[in-house]
This record gives sequence, C-alpha cells and structure tokens, in this order.
Amino acid sequence: MIELVRQAQGGSGEAFLKLFQSYENRMYRIAYVYVKNKDDALDVMQETAYRSLKNLHSLRNPEFFKTWITRITINCAMDLLRRQKKLTYVEPEQIQDISYVDDDIPLNMTIHELMNNLHENEKTIIILKFYSGYNFREISNLIEMPHGTVKSVYYRALIKLRKQAEGADLYGQYD
Repeated sequence: MIELVRQAQGGSGEAFLKLFQSYENRMYRIAYVYVKNKDDALDVMQETAYRSLKNLHSLRNPEFFKTWITRITINCAMDLLRRQKKLTYVEPEQIQDISYVDDDIPLNMTIHELMNNLHENEKTIIILKFYSGYNFREISNLIEMPHGTVKSVYYRALIKLRKQAEGADLYGQYD
C-alpha cells in the first residue's frame, strides 16, 4: 500500500484510483453515518476524491494514508452538514457493520435517541471506534485531539449511553 501511495504522489492516476477504491467502502460508510442519505454520502465521496487527489503531495508519511483520507472524508461530511445546516443522527439501520445484536433486548429507546444526547465529539469518537474499527491512537490523529482526551471522552460517552439505556429500561427483566 505504501508503494501505491508513493506512485500516486509521483503522478500515477492508476495508483491513486487503486488506493481510493481500496478505502471506498469504509469512507462511504463514514460519510453516510454523518450525512444520513445516499446522495449526500456520494457527494462527500466525490469531494473526498477531489481533495485527496489535489492534496496528495502534502501527505508526508505514506503509511498514514488511511488515517489521512478518513480525516478528509470526515471534514467533507462536516462541511456539507454545515452548508446544509442540518444535524445528523445515527440510525441502527444505517450501520451495516454491527457485529452483535441481541433480539431479546426490548428496545424502548433506539440507538438514534441514545446518540442524540451525546456531544458532537463524543458521537464522532463512538462512530470511529465502533463502526469504523479505529483504535484510540488513530482516532486521536483523525480528530486532532490528544490520545488521553480521546479515551476520556470515549469512556464518558459510554457512561452516558449506559445511564440512558438503563433509564430507558433496556436492561430490564424479560417476560
């Protein structure tokens, strides 16, 4: 992958296309979670392709391409949201990478409602950690926040979600 980045930085359009396509699904999922509809997510992807191609020369460390292009995707999504002045919430049916769902849990409150009460940086960290599989160090680089702060915000967000879930009786007794 590093060699592809170097080739793309050297002007190879074919290398850039291969790179972009290798991260396309991941970037689309991230964009979709933020903007909440297919057309806007595709617009984010198009803007991400443009910005990443235009600024590829500025990437100093080819091994960080994945983090770099993810950051561009998030920035493009946030820019679109700012332009449209709309808020984004995560709906359970929007996420295709959920690895565990317990059908026995009575969902009196949806993930959408739980995430709605988090601050924007808490939502971003939860999305990147759970739905995109980034580790704390990668998230720290992506959102330009100190590693320790990312962990603190993450654990604070989990506590908030847990309290909200318990308040909604998501952990109640089953009949």
